[in-house]
Amino acid sequence: MSVRILALVGSLRAGSHNRQLAEAAVKLAPAGAEVALHEGLAEIPFYNEDVDVEGTVPAAAAKLREAAAGADALLLFTPEYNGTMPAVLKNAIDWLSRPYGAGAISGKPVVVIGTAFGQYGGVWAHDDARKSVGIAGGKVIEDIKLSIPGSVTRFAETHPADDDEVAGQLTEVITRLHGLAGEPAAA
Repeated sequence: MSVRILALVGSLRAGSHNRQLAEAAVKLAPAGAEVALHEGLAEIPFYNEDVDVEGTVPAAAAKLREAAAGADALLLFTPEYNGTMPAVLKNAIDWLSRPYGAGAISGKPVVVIGTAFGQYGGVWAHDDARKSVGIAGGKVIEDIKLSIPGSVTRFAETHPADDDEVAGQLTEVITRLHGLAGEPAAA
């Protein structure tokens, strides 16, 4: 069974280490799993219920919802900005949470991972993203975690895909998510 995992990156910076981590996930996906890196989070306007009306939903938001609806699971990559997740990721979660109770991530397995410069690797941001996506209807997989500290020095000259320890940890994350996403839904 082929499993499609949608990857969302909470950093817009071209040289983002979280983006590099997501690129590594695409490369390291095991057989039977496809990790699709979603582009365009910067083009999505801040969530506003006044513009979230059928037929007038902004194109970038509609594209995100369509991508999430077509995915079996989501893998969120986030740095830590001032102790929490970046606004662009929170905004994506907000768009995916609607319509209330039937959003594109409703009931789908979601894992949150990432890297940050600090000594804890973005743990606060990851916890906040898990909380937000769980409230939004996603099925947060709490026991799959990966918070890589010291990103600025660790990945200064090495892409995450070329860091054997990180590649192994990332492969394990994707393999476990793949297994959970491939399980039949409970009746």
